[in-house]
Amino acid sequence: MRGQLLKLHFSLIITLLCLGGLLTSLIWYNYNVEPHRLSPRKKNPSQLSEPCKSCTKVMDKVAERKTEISEKQEDKPEKIREGNNKAVEQNSETSKKQEDSLQKVKEVIHKAVERYSQTWKKQEDNYQKFRSNLSSKCHGLEEAIITQNNKPVGSEIVYDGSKKTLKVTPELFSIFMKEHPFSNKTLDTCAVVGNGGILINSSCGEMIDSAQFVIRCNLPPLANGYEKHVGIKTDLVTANPSIFNYRFGALNGPRHPFVESLRRYGNSLLLIHAFSFSAYTAVSLRAIYTINDFESPIRPVFLNPEYLKSLLLFWRAQGLRENRLSTGLITTSLALELCNNVHLYGFWPFSNHPHDLHNLTNHYYDDMQAKKQFHAMPAEFDLLMRLHSQGILRLHLGDCPTGGK
Repeated sequence: MRGQLLKLHFSLIITLLCLGGLLTSLIWYNYNVEPHRLSPRKKNPSQLSEPCKSCTKVMDKVAERKTEISEKQEDKPEKIREGNNKAVEQNSETSKKQEDSLQKVKEVIHKAVERYSQTWKKQEDNYQKFRSNLSSKCHGLEEAIITQNNKPVGSEIVYDGSKKTLKVTPELFSIFMKEHPFSNKTLDTCAVVGNGGILINSSCGEMIDSAQFVIRCNLPPLANGYEKHVGIKTDLVTANPSIFNYRFGALNGPRHPFVESLRRYGNSLLLIHAFSFSAYTAVSLRAIYTINDFESPIRPVFLNPEYLKSLLLFWRAQGLRENRLSTGLITTSLALELCNNVHLYGFWPFSNHPHDLHNLTNHYYDDMQAKKQFHAMPAEFDLLMRLHSQGILRLHLGDCPTGGK
């Protein structure tokens, strides 16, 4: 009995020890070993975070941009071709216009040459009738130049270009010519020399210098090889005041170069357009004071604006439509009143020679173009050609025969 009781106690002790060991193991495990973590679950591409969604939008835009660039690059050759085609068309149109313009010029030149090629003979009746009409309307031999007779102290000068007025003071009156240099004069032969490029290599110098009275325009050069083709004789030379400005600095600086440039014209008359626009009056007066101060032999005179108004009306009645007359037509008009025989040289408004159509410069000494808003050169030339055909004056186109004949 006692033995059975001992066995029971022993079994109970063993059982308690086992339970205690098991409990101790569980407690140690919980406090000293990390619990097992599950491996991270793979993310589903359709379940991206917000930052990645933004990345996707950016990538989509980049892809779209690449597509646009690619499309534009594909379109570029086509656009370039279109642009090239337009440029070719424009060049073709420009070229066609130039060809048409040149063709028209050639036709005009051809007609002018046809009219000119007819044997010229002075028609005395036509000349006398025209001269009488011109003199009765314009009175060039009394009114073309301002004098102390036609502009006394206290009278007014009315500008023909701006309609402004200027009162004649004693100081201004003192520099006017006392009498008109052409009053009661009639000359035999006058040469009016334009500055057209047609004079280059023309050998017209001898014929020009053989005239009794030679008129030149706008202070042209006569030396350095030009003598053979344009001559050197000068009895009257005109000066547009703009020349004083751009050639001689408006005569505000050294004035000796201006005086030196006048030596080639000797004691000729210097006809100045001082009263067309008021802006040119002061520089014109400085030119005269300079001439007087340096005792130059040239004789300065003023073109009368009243004469220019009368002359403009006269030529309008002849069919000319322009606001201002060229210096060439003004001097030709004066010569037609003054001279029995008028010859014109260097009057050719086209850029091609009448005989072989080779290119010409605008002037025989430079290629500066005229202001088209002021002068209608081809229209004026047509009038002069008409007078040539009627035997009233003689135009010289092309080369001159040697020997002055």
